[in-house]
Amino acid sequence: MDHCVFIQTNHKQIVGAKVAAYALRRFSEHNERFGVRIIDTRDYPWFAAREGQSYLRDGVQRVWLNDDLQSFTPTRFLPPGLMDFQGRALVIDPDVFAAADIWPLLSRDMGGKAILCRMRSGPKGLVDKCFASSVMLLDCTRLRHWDPERQFNAMFDGDYDYQPWVCLKNEPRESIGFFEPEWNDFDRFTPATRMLHTTRRKTQPWKTGLPVDWRPSERFRLFPPVAWLLRLRRHLFGEYGLMGNYRAHPDVNQERFFFGLLKECLAQGVILSLIHI
Repeated sequence: MDHCVFIQTNHKQIVGAKVAAYALRRFSEHNERFGVRIIDTRDYPWFAAREGQSYLRDGVQRVWLNDDLQSFTPTRFLPPGLMDFQGRALVIDPDVFAAADIWPLLSRDMGGKAILCRMRSGPKGLVDKCFASSVMLLDCTRLRHWDPERQFNAMFDGDYDYQPWVCLKNEPRESIGFFEPEWNDFDRFTPATRMLHTTRRKTQPWKTGLPVDWRPSERFRLFPPVAWLLRLRRHLFGEYGLMGNYRAHPDVNQERFFFGLLKECLAQGVILSLIHI
């Protein structure tokens, strides 16, 4: 197909990914015009090959753990190659849930841009000028230079940094345009929301009560002592030491929306289906 939505995931986020795939189909009136595919890190051996090795992240050496909640992020750059550098791809995180028909975004005029997205929220967007690669509309013909396996391996050589990569800072600025924030609505659920993104990891609805299994950033440019304390925590108590448990989501409407989708998935056997949809 010339149009496809790719949902990136690992085994930790597979439930969210399957619900996300279901939501895309549920709300679209144009399902025959696009494909939906889940990208799982387990299908790419180069992830497992780097387990336990040090890589460069925002100027700091970190240890690569495939068991980490967000180990899937390098797969964001796979869709152009999976599309043979043809057509249009939309790539989304596994915690992004459609609340409206995705086709108007997939089929829109990109104005000659290779990528449409939005800026990150908070300091990452305002200070670091980081683009949110968690939802990207891609013109695959313009992204032939993307080689995620090579770029991933380069992080372990110390000459390629994870943070600029996922923030799209390595891309020509003129190749990036913007779509409306409602297509990647950060923890905000209103009648205008097209896709809800539950970015606050500690309150993701399907994780409530479980031990935290993600690692915070260790670089805070606005107040560096926070980063020093986080590094000390890791060295003294381990990767997830003192991180606590996931909490209940503070917005009951977002919680109800997700569990309503999950209930429908269970009723239709979606959660027990194969990963590739």
